[in-house]
Amino acid sequence: MAKRKEDAPPAGSPAWMATFSDLMNLLLCFFVLLFSMSTVEESKLAELVAAMNNSFSVFDGGATSIGEGILISNGISQLNELDRFINSTGKAAENDTPANDMKEEGKPPTTDEMMEAIEGEMLKENEELAEKIEEAVNESNLADQIEISFTSQYVRLSMKGALLFSPGSAELREEATKVLEKAAVVLERYAKGTIEIEGHTDSVPHYSAKYANNEELSSARALSVFYYLLEHSNLDPVNLKHAGMGDRVPIADNSTAEGRSKNRRVEIKIYNPSV
Repeated sequence: MAKRKEDAPPAGSPAWMATFSDLMNLLLCFFVLLFSMSTVEESKLAELVAAMNNSFSVFDGGATSIGEGILISNGISQLNELDRFINSTGKAAENDTPANDMKEEGKPPTTDEMMEAIEGEMLKENEELAEKIEEAVNESNLADQIEISFTSQYVRLSMKGALLFSPGSAELREEATKVLEKAAVVLERYAKGTIEIEGHTDSVPHYSAKYANNEELSSARALSVFYYLLEHSNLDPVNLKHAGMGDRVPIADNSTAEGRSKNRRVEIKIYNPSV
């Protein structure tokens, strides 16, 4: 009896491979869904990259893992470069910063550090502005009448009260108007932010029919300078302020005549626009 001819095996891939491929696709979809629902904090990712870069040199030796990396991006054909990849990774350079230091450098600055940096920048700007104003004051022959100083908040122009007013009065003297006229030109040129005019007195009690105390006298003197600048300059009224400080902010000893003379003053503060 003749032998039965065996059926030829079916063409194509084995059946188990199709099942396996379906399983791999399902797993891929599962992990893609997990990834899509996850979140990545940039700060933590930056710390991880810095630590990996320093400790294992992965990103230095292998370039980018999803770009033109030595081993990964161009596929199996790059396996022949495995020796070069291994030699270029796994060891940090001797002059590299330790991973902990990299982590510290990668940390965002604290609020105090940011405020300190901002204040330092404002101080530098005000110093430059004070130098320009001082030069303009010297050119106007006002160096003896106006004293320039600055902080990180403002540049201050200080004028003696005896130059501006008669004792116990808030009416500007004729000599004062000449000084304020030149000072207004300087303010128009350099003042970009708020301008505050402060009146100050000494600690000697003041009583008169017009001003009951030093607070009222200092306020009236600040207001006189305010009105003059408002009427005789092109300064923006929105930027002008005035205040009476009385004897609350002395700059010298009130127990001496010289100290009291220094405390009787009017200050014009040019605030930094950033304030």
